[in-house]
Amino acid sequence: MPDVPNEQHDNVPSRQRRRFPGISSRAYEHPADRSALVALRKLSGFDTVFKALSGLLPERSLRLLFLSDSVRVSDEQFAHLNSMLRDACYILDLEKVPPMYVNQDPQPNAMCIGLDEPIIVVTTGLVELLDEEEMRAVVGHEVGHALSGHAVYRTILLFLTSLALRVAWIPLGNLAIMAIVTALREWFRKSELSADRAGLLVGQDLQASMRGLMKIAGGNHLHEMNVDAFLKQAEEYEAGGDLRDSVLKILNVMPRSHPFTTVRAAELKKWSETRDYQRLMDGHYPRRDEDKDTKVSDSFRESAAHYTDHVKNSKDPLMKLVSDLAGGAGDLGGRVRRGFGNFGANGSGNGNGGGNSGNHGTDEDV
Repeated sequence: MPDVPNEQHDNVPSRQRRRFPGISSRAYEHPADRSALVALRKLSGFDTVFKALSGLLPERSLRLLFLSDSVRVSDEQFAHLNSMLRDACYILDLEKVPPMYVNQDPQPNAMCIGLDEPIIVVTTGLVELLDEEEMRAVVGHEVGHALSGHAVYRTILLFLTSLALRVAWIPLGNLAIMAIVTALREWFRKSELSADRAGLLVGQDLQASMRGLMKIAGGNHLHEMNVDAFLKQAEEYEAGGDLRDSVLKILNVMPRSHPFTTVRAAELKKWSETRDYQRLMDGHYPRRDEDKDTKVSDSFRESAAHYTDHVKNSKDPLMKLVSDLAGGAGDLGGRVRRGFGNFGANGSGNGNGGGNSGNHGTDEDV
C-alpha cells in the first residue's frame, strides 16, 4: 500500500503516491552514471580545476541574474509549479526545497545548477509544452539532480564549455579544457538517465514520462504520436545498420549533453520493468544514512556488471562484435569486414567479398 502523506505536512502530494523517506540517490542512479563520475574524479587535473573553479565561479552573480531577470516560483507566481516542486521534494525526502525560476525561452529546457546550493530553472517553452503530469516528471527529474549532487558538475560543465569557446583561438589553448569538457559531457549524459528515473519515482506515471520525452522530441502534437512507435525507433536506432553506423552514433552523441530522447525513453521503460524498480516501489531501497559505508569498488563492480550485460545483450553491431570477440570468436578480420558491409570488397580480389549475403550494403561512397 502506498504511504499516505501526513496532511499537516507542507509538501503533501496532490494525489496519493509512495513516498521514499531517507532515500539515497544510489537507489535510482544509473550504474553508468556512478562509474562515469568516479572516472571523472580520477581524470588527471580534474581535482585542481574543480577546486579552482569552485572558488572562482560567480555563483552569487548567477543567483542575482535569475532573481533579476526570471520569475521565481512561489505560492504567488506559477503556484502549480511550486506545488509540484514541494511535492517532489516531499516524495524524495529532500529537506531543503531548492529555489525554482521560470525563464523566458521558447526552447523547452530545464536545468539544475549551483555550487553551494542548487537552483532549478525551467523555460517557458517547456512549461507551455507539457501537461501537469508530464511536467511533474520533469520537476522530479531536476530534484533528482539536486539530491544526487549533480548541480555542481553541471555548473562547471557550462562554465568550461563557454571558456573553451573563448580560448579556441589560442594554439593548444583549449585542448586541456576540452578533455575535461568531453569527460564531463560523457558523465552528464549518463546522469540524465539517473534523473529520468528520479522523475518516474516522483510522478509514478510511466506514460506521462514517455509522453514528455516524445513532446521534447516532436513538439506539442501528441495526437500525431504513439509511445509504442516511438520506442520502436529506439530499437531500430540500436540495432540498425553496420559498424559504420555504430561509429556515427558515437560521433553524433559526443557533442551533446543529453542522450537522444528515444534512447532515454527506452532506458526508462526498461528500468521500470526491472525487479530493482519493483523492490524500490515496495519500499526496499538504500538509505542516505548508509551512504558513508559504501565503497567506490562496489560502484565499479556494479558498473562493470552493467556494461558486461549491456554488451552481451546489445543489438548494436559494434557491441555484438565486442561481445563475440570477448567470447573467443575467431576470424576478426572477416567479422570487421562484414560489420562494415564488406566496404571496399567489390573488385578487390578478396575471397570474403560479395559472397556474404548477410551484409548491410556495400555502398562504395560511404
